[in-house]
Formats: sequence, C-alpha cells, structure tokens
Amino acid sequence: MRCLVTAGPTYEPLDLVRRITNFSTGSLGTMLAAQLAARGHSVLLLRGVLSSAPLPSPAVETRPFTSTDDLASRFLELATDEPIAVLHAAAVSDFAPARVYAQDADTGRLIPIVGGKYPTTQGRLMVELKPTPKLLNGLRDWYPAARIIGWKYEVEGGPGDALQRAEAQLASARSDAVVVNGPAWGPGFGFLRPGQSVEPLRDSMALAERIAALLSAA
Repeated sequence: MRCLVTAGPTYEPLDLVRRITNFSTGSLGTMLAAQLAARGHSVLLLRGVLSSAPLPSPAVETRPFTSTDDLASRFLELATDEPIAVLHAAAVSDFAPARVYAQDADTGRLIPIVGGKYPTTQGRLMVELKPTPKLLNGLRDWYPAARIIGWKYEVEGGPGDALQRAEAQLASARSDAVVVNGPAWGPGFGFLRPGQSVEPLRDSMALAERIAALLSAA
C-alpha cells in the first residue's frame, strides 16, 4: 500500500531570524515509516526540518517541511482519491505568532511593532499567539478513500481524560484510528478505532505492528 507518513515538528516564524516550535524529535514517525517500508509498503515521509532523529534508510522517500502552512501545502500537493494510508504523526504547532507589542513606559499602552529582527533594546515585548489550522481535520476531504491515523498527545489529566479527547478527535477528524500517548496516558500507547475499545500497546514496536496489521486488512 502507498503510505504517507508525517514526522517531527513544525515551526512558526516570530521574525526573520527567530521562530517558535516544540520538542518533537521526529523519532516515532520516522521509525514507523521505516517499519512500513520494511514490510513492503511504498512510503513517503514528510519530515520537519528541525527533526533530530536519524534519517530512515533510502527505502523511504523523505521530503522536508517547515511551518504548518508549508505542511498543509504538501498535503494538498499529494491529495488523491486513491486508497492510500496517511499516518499523521507530526507535532504541528498549536499556535503561531500574530502581532508583537511593546509597552509604553509612561502609559502602559501596548504598541504594535514590526521588524525583521526585534532588537533587545526594545525591552520587554509581548507576543500575541493565534491558533494554527487543524490539519488532521482536513485530511478526509483531501484523501477521501484513505486509511487515516491521527495522534493525540495529552499532558493534562489521566488516561480517562486522554481517551475522552481522543474520542472527540476521532469524530471531528473522521479518521480511521487515533494513537493516544503522552504524560496523561502514561507509558506506551493507546490505539483507538471508532466504536471499539482502546487497545493498550506497550511500546513503539507494538504500535508499528498494530498499524501494519490494520493496513494489511485494508
């Protein structure tokens, strides 16, 4: 099966020389891409340029992405009606800088500023953050016949909270499965499909085997 896998972080520019990003290394998505290729699937890996995990073998075609908008454009370029698999494991930034403000020392009023590189002589600055688009929610329109698997990394609460949010994501994204992980879930992963009980998976290799089994049944 043709597989499209995403891995690693996006980044969002603050100015021409600074950016905000997250702690994703790209290791999980890169490993999954390599495992699928080893099982005979044709794999294209879209990988964030800030990923620090080692690159996969040449059997995996790899293309870079930068920002959320850049990743969205790559999804659109590859959009197809064919029955492929899409594993969206990339850590897309939830927010991007909108406007930057300096505070007037006398009045306390926030003054919007612009610049290619904000100087430290400007003093303390305030950055307004705007939500980025939820790319997962657009995948079903771009890949209507695909097996789509999303990720839900949760920090707050416990396993029940993480599972509840994963169920909500399944419904909103119209995906075929969601992988739950993060501190709220605990060790390992949860693999959830619509209308089914969550399957606990001990580690990334068990997750790769479960995903491979799902694709083999397609």
